[in-house]
Amino acid sequence: MKLTVLGCYAATPRTLTNPTSQLFEIKNQMFLIDCGEGTQVQLRKHKIKFSRINHIFISHLHGDHLYGLIGLISTFTLLNRVNDLHVYGPKGIKEIILLQLKASASYTSYNLYFHELESKESELIYEDDHVTVRTIPLAHRIYTNGYLFREKNSQRKINIDEVKKYDIDVCYYQKIKNGGDVVLEDGTVVDNKLLTFNPEPEKSYAFCSDTVFNPGMVPLIKNVDVLYHESTFLESEAHLAERTMHSTAIQAATIAKEAEVKHLVLGHYSTRYASIDAFKEEAEAIFPNVLLADDGISFDF
Repeated sequence: MKLTVLGCYAATPRTLTNPTSQLFEIKNQMFLIDCGEGTQVQLRKHKIKFSRINHIFISHLHGDHLYGLIGLISTFTLLNRVNDLHVYGPKGIKEIILLQLKASASYTSYNLYFHELESKESELIYEDDHVTVRTIPLAHRIYTNGYLFREKNSQRKINIDEVKKYDIDVCYYQKIKNGGDVVLEDGTVVDNKLLTFNPEPEKSYAFCSDTVFNPGMVPLIKNVDVLYHESTFLESEAHLAERTMHSTAIQAATIAKEAEVKHLVLGHYSTRYASIDAFKEEAEAIFPNVLLADDGISFDF
């Protein structure tokens, strides 16, 4: 499970900082989360293959999370993309993108699908054989969702010593991984638990930006491996966090502590601060396992 931070600063892009965008990799799949200005430049800078991005998740329709999307969609066409592209985001995102494509007489060379969201309750919006994605309703100035990515790890691990002891043919291995028992030639039934180990724990990642301090999300992200939570302000500007419906580093750490997550990644810093080190210091007073996002940094979990 790998997280590459393409941009993690609030509001406006600057010479050395970019607005929100992340690339999340799990089970050999890539998911793009938010798409602020400069996202495709960051993708090139970090040598990420555009063709591997088939699903894009947009948290809300503020510019620092969206304005890079039309550029990326257009570039996909210039690169002769053929794979389908799925975009998940608040209702209105389809109208925004299609209006820009229509006005510029630009048409995609690939199928472009929009999955518009309106529910204020958590819902399953994506599922395949390896991963599920659910929304995390957030509390911001406009309709906003976070996203919970959870690995599906239903296959058991083969205990090769036991399998060899019973002289079981390799053709039964997939059945064993799927939890099936094996019937030997003499009719003996070998219980699956004798032939396998429990699967690895399912990894999970919760992306939460932007939101005011919102304890209501805690049950949805309980015990996740990694929580990315916005921390736009330090505690000295808590009054601004409340007014703009953002969070402080201490509030993000409080959510992480209450949800009993393993790791907290902070981001979405206001550009008013000369250094982001103080965000980690404030958060660690509440929650010990704090990581600072920064443009271009990758985390392997």
